[in-house]
Amino acid sequence: MITTVAVSGYRSLRDLVLPLGRLTVVTGANGAGKSSLYRSLRLLAGCGKDEVVVAIAREGGLDSTLWAGPEQIGRAVRDGRAPVQGTVRRGPVALRLGVQLDDDGDGLGYALDLGLPQITKSAFARDPELKAETLWTGGAPRPSTIAAERRGGHVRVRDDDGGWTELGRTLRPFESLLTEVIDPVRAPEVLRMREQLRSWRFYDHFRTDASAPSRLPQLGTRTPVLSADGLDVAAAVQTLRELGRGDAFDAAIDDAFPGSRVEVAVDGSQFSLRVRQPGLLRPLAGPELSDGTLRYLLWATALLSPRPPRLLVVNEPETSLHPDLLPALGALLVAAAADAQTVVVTHSQELRAAIERAAQRGPAETLRYVELEKRLGETVVVGQEGLLDRPSWHWPSR
Repeated sequence: MITTVAVSGYRSLRDLVLPLGRLTVVTGANGAGKSSLYRSLRLLAGCGKDEVVVAIAREGGLDSTLWAGPEQIGRAVRDGRAPVQGTVRRGPVALRLGVQLDDDGDGLGYALDLGLPQITKSAFARDPELKAETLWTGGAPRPSTIAAERRGGHVRVRDDDGGWTELGRTLRPFESLLTEVIDPVRAPEVLRMREQLRSWRFYDHFRTDASAPSRLPQLGTRTPVLSADGLDVAAAVQTLRELGRGDAFDAAIDDAFPGSRVEVAVDGSQFSLRVRQPGLLRPLAGPELSDGTLRYLLWATALLSPRPPRLLVVNEPETSLHPDLLPALGALLVAAAADAQTVVVTHSQELRAAIERAAQRGPAETLRYVELEKRLGETVVVGQEGLLDRPSWHWPSR
């Protein structure tokens, strides 16, 4: 289980510490920071694949992703007694990402500190640098619990005697501790965190336009995980049927479209979807499906994957779906959380209510709500009025 995600200095997330449950529903008004939270989770996942620098570059570089407000927001500013204005910076310019795991009491944490590059004549001078990385065991990064750390290019790992073992080489500013230290004997915590982050799975907006690949026949091979664009949906449906999830998939389709059934047509190596509906003499092919029908089929295929991830993050799954489909979608999301810790980012109160109704049939501790709102340009969690109202979190120093 991931218990806590922390983000500092990223867009409107000046200092956000987010508690996660087995199924976490994140809501908030438009512009509250839900998309920034979703992107920050993708950045965290990219740490395990050496993709975080590339991901920030795609967003316009560190300059455009950093928090644009003052370093600190005092009480007088929050109360409206003083205007927002710049102050003398006390800390370094930084974008920080962190995560805390707690697997049956065996805690493991990771924090990454990204900063501005040193003055250089390189053509890649806009790339952020990895200034510091810290891995710790237990619930907090204390000196006695740090298992591995990187400061600048210097890396060391904790040995069995409680001392430190130095890594033989210096890491470059764009190289991560998680991807460069590959030693399951001396640094098992690094391997464990890397595999955790690499397993995270994200789904955003599936294409359902007239030329969407999911409408057309595609090359089919065994596909236990639907691609992010839904390209291989027919092969993914056939795979989940052959791996024993067919009954659950058929039930999800019947729940949304009573009496309907999805078939997979195979023509040599080409796979395509067919949907049989009551009252029709022939099945409907992919190009004939409505946008909402196709989008629901894609969500059902993604959420019922026979190879669930450790963390599943879905962003606004209600988009383009009729309200009548939201109860079925809510049930799908609750079912997915039984196999994978799930985060749902949504602005739909109808979907939230549908998830709540479906979750009432399971353990009470399964569902957690998080509402975001923006105050003075900063995204905050409603109800977190002080440090005691949020999970404990401490950023390691550089």
